[in-house]
Amino acid sequence: MANAPSAGLEAADPRVLALAAQVTESREKDIPPLLLKLKGILNSPSLGCEESKKIKQDIYDYDLTRYCMLVLRQDHSRLRGGWATAAQLAEILSHCCVGLEVKEDPEEFYKKFLPSAIDNLLFLGRRLQARFIRAIKDEEKQNFLRWFQTVTDAICWLFGGHIQLAACVLQNDHFLQLLITDDVETAIIMMSVLHNILRVNSSVLLQVDEETLHSVLDELVYKLSSTTNPVIGNAATKLLLLVAKFCKQLVKLLTARYKGLRGLLSKQWTGKGFDRDLNQLLDLLYLEQSNGKGEMQRQHEAACIIQAMWRGFQTRKRLKKLPQAVTTLQRSFRAKREQELQHLKKQKEDEALKLQMQLQRQRAIRLFHERQLALLEVIHASQVNKYMEEMEGKSALTIQRFWRGYRARRNFHRQRQSLKEHKAAVVIQRAACKFLEKRRRRRLSPWKNPKGLTDEQRLALQQKVDDYIKLHPASQMSEEMSKELHMQAQEKLAQFLLRSRLEQRAAQRRETLLAQVNTDVELLMNAPGLAETTEKDLDVFMSRSVPVATKARQSHNTMLKYTRWPWWKKLGDEFVEDDVIPDDALNAELGTLFVGGRKSF
Repeated sequence: MANAPSAGLEAADPRVLALAAQVTESREKDIPPLLLKLKGILNSPSLGCEESKKIKQDIYDYDLTRYCMLVLRQDHSRLRGGWATAAQLAEILSHCCVGLEVKEDPEEFYKKFLPSAIDNLLFLGRRLQARFIRAIKDEEKQNFLRWFQTVTDAICWLFGGHIQLAACVLQNDHFLQLLITDDVETAIIMMSVLHNILRVNSSVLLQVDEETLHSVLDELVYKLSSTTNPVIGNAATKLLLLVAKFCKQLVKLLTARYKGLRGLLSKQWTGKGFDRDLNQLLDLLYLEQSNGKGEMQRQHEAACIIQAMWRGFQTRKRLKKLPQAVTTLQRSFRAKREQELQHLKKQKEDEALKLQMQLQRQRAIRLFHERQLALLEVIHASQVNKYMEEMEGKSALTIQRFWRGYRARRNFHRQRQSLKEHKAAVVIQRAACKFLEKRRRRRLSPWKNPKGLTDEQRLALQQKVDDYIKLHPASQMSEEMSKELHMQAQEKLAQFLLRSRLEQRAAQRRETLLAQVNTDVELLMNAPGLAETTEKDLDVFMSRSVPVATKARQSHNTMLKYTRWPWWKKLGDEFVEDDVIPDDALNAELGTLFVGGRKSF
């Protein structure tokens, strides 16, 4: 323990020692129920005054009070015992601190521990107040209200035993937020806490800063001006009366800051059942405001009331936005936690898959070794080396085949997108060139017949023709020479036609064989594996009519697919009829169609 007593001092209570050991060895969620045992230790009937102080000192030395203080910050909706345990721990904490006189390092206790305890108690009160306001069932609301009353009683008991904590309570932000509420029950309880603070330390309002003092007074005046509930009015009137009685200096502040307060009290709260306190407060305010009020003063009072209401409204508006910020923070936290859970789940699945693959690999290796050993037992010793060489060769071929297949598939996937983009670019360029050519032709002027020759030009041209004929006379040929030349031309023409027919037949056969090979290659590439082959798939390769029908079906699908082409494939076909398909599109599919042992053109 951090503050365990020394050996020279009196021995600690065994119950405290046992409880401290249990708390140290227990889990975090089991600590709150264990700390409830302190209530039984403190309420023992056999304890005297000195013995009670000794037990409180032991509880503080063994850090059990610090455990109680820290547990108040936890969300008790998820812990065993719930908020009832939290309320009891608040009561235990206040009883442990009241009557305790710390001799070793008192500055740590009075200036750090006690303010932290007040802050945690007020924080717990805020949580209970919020859940009481959100509760729907009557029984649940009553439970939260009872626990809230227990926590506020613990706070009153604590600053009642340590008077210096009254100013600490008032200056705490949680106290102001607890006081600023529209709920009647919790507002009455908080005003009773403020009443107890003023009774314990009447000059506490003069010890706090000006902003805190103004905030408390603004809230009390706002409650008087914004509600008609007599219970709230009675509590606020008593508080203002107490402030005016104990602190005479604050009467001037009330009359100067809230100049319409006297008129508000006399008009709105007269005859509500607390006229005695109301009249006393009015008399105090009247004494301070003995001089008559002019028109400017009345306007100033009205302005002060409006400002008080506006400040209360602004404060409530800011406080109403706090749950939204908390909700957003919780949502982001849950989303982050869900992502972490998904990541952990995926990581576990990957690890399980990796383990499964490793087991399968080990099992396959073991089966392979067993098969090798079985074959070695069957094969003769002289054939073992030959068999191992054959197995190594087959293994090498299998590895090479898988590697080439993987490399080809990888290259195909890499080049497929680039090929697609290249084809699209070619089609777009072809369409653009056609469009530019058509536009260029349209810009040219229409063709016109040449003008006729004049008589002088005609005579000059005739003279040139005659001169050329004189310079180049035609050779004379006899009839026999003409017939012989004709026969030679006929023979050469017949030889050319015969040779061209033979070449055409040979070309047709080559193209027919090529078309048949292409059809068989496509059918083999599209055929299923040997493990999935059926008799219907075998008929495709055993009959020549089935490939023809299959290829015809593919060609028909190609013609149907042309109608669904994207726009960039049809850029050059804007002047083509809808039912006409370009020849180059059909030749790509029909050019390899094998029909009846010959290629169709």
